[in-house]
Amino acid sequence: MDQARRNVALTAELAARTSYGKLLALLVTRTRDIAACEDALAAALEAALLQWPREGVPANPVGWLLTVARRSIGRAAARAHTADRSADTLRLLDKERLAAETSPFGDRRLELMFVCAHPAIDPDAQPALMLQTVLGLDAARIAGSFLVSSATMSQRLVRAKRKIRDSGIGFALPDIDDVPARIDGVLSAIYAAYGAAWEDVTGADAKLVGLAEEAIWLGHLLTELMPDEAEVLGLLSLMLHCEARRPARRAPDGAFVPLHRQNIDLWSRPMIAQAERLLRRAAQLKSPGHFQIEAAIQSLHAHQRFTGERFSQPLVELYDALARYAPNIGGLVARAVAHAENGDTEAALAMLDGMHEVATYQPWWAARARVCLLAGDEKAAWSAARTAAGLTSDASVRQFLLGGGFADRTG
Repeated sequence: MDQARRNVALTAELAARTSYGKLLALLVTRTRDIAACEDALAAALEAALLQWPREGVPANPVGWLLTVARRSIGRAAARAHTADRSADTLRLLDKERLAAETSPFGDRRLELMFVCAHPAIDPDAQPALMLQTVLGLDAARIAGSFLVSSATMSQRLVRAKRKIRDSGIGFALPDIDDVPARIDGVLSAIYAAYGAAWEDVTGADAKLVGLAEEAIWLGHLLTELMPDEAEVLGLLSLMLHCEARRPARRAPDGAFVPLHRQNIDLWSRPMIAQAERLLRRAAQLKSPGHFQIEAAIQSLHAHQRFTGERFSQPLVELYDALARYAPNIGGLVARAVAHAENGDTEAALAMLDGMHEVATYQPWWAARARVCLLAGDEKAAWSAARTAAGLTSDASVRQFLLGGGFADRTG
């Protein structure tokens, strides 16, 4: 592919990536068939990749994609109303911008996420549905975020979309009074989106470019919509604490840098200060939840680096609390390491041994390497580290593990 074609492909992908949720929202409000609308957008992108190299990139790529997607849905009635497609597209986009300004949600993507949190849709499928239909992630990546197989996630998404289509679930925005009942799924989806971008440290995956910023933007919108919802504040605090450290996660040569060795001069102090303010506001609401606890854990990690103090026991207590609120595998693995760092390696090993379906879960093996080392079993530690290295696709993390980085002191 020559440079001109590569530039066209990047333009098309960027237009689709940054406007996917907005385009889908416009299409779905007419058809209520998510799968058909996704197919229409895919067909529009394919047409762009074929036509734009020959005819040039249109002045309004997003409008072009919308027009082609609407046409590809194939409804005669829709086509009858698109005789002047360019003018119709501009009117639709103007209407979209106006709706974003006047809607209490402030953003089309956020609107569609709350639509996907309809109580008739299986709660387990809601976050995944949002990630695919609104934020444009594929089923394989979504499956990785929720630690299930791609096949299982694909089936879950297909069932959810079929139910929406067959039961005629209305694609109407919930009343503001109904928003709190739908917030859990929306928060989970935003966090999963941020997590996917967080894993792609080097920005090698073009599909994830801008996703972290998008998740944080949605978090800001939610805090404006629900300023007294503690978990909304907690989620934004958590993402900001993590994002503040992004520049320090890799050395200039690309090597992985663990948290306790990061150059704190590279951390964003304004972002950390904002995260701390949000966490304090959330605590004042006296409605604890797992996002607030995770944010508090990140806050303690930051304070350890800034002050040089060790907060091993408070970290253990926070991880124990997190296990009660949200006993997910990632949090439980981190909890075991926290106990080991606090001197209780026996309990930590028991926690790890009590987990199921972890044979291919890379963080479990990395944690086991650290815990075994702290327990004095170097042979088991190196064995676990080699297994962890074999389960990561990140070359710098692999080098860190095989080079003994897991044995580095954390204090």
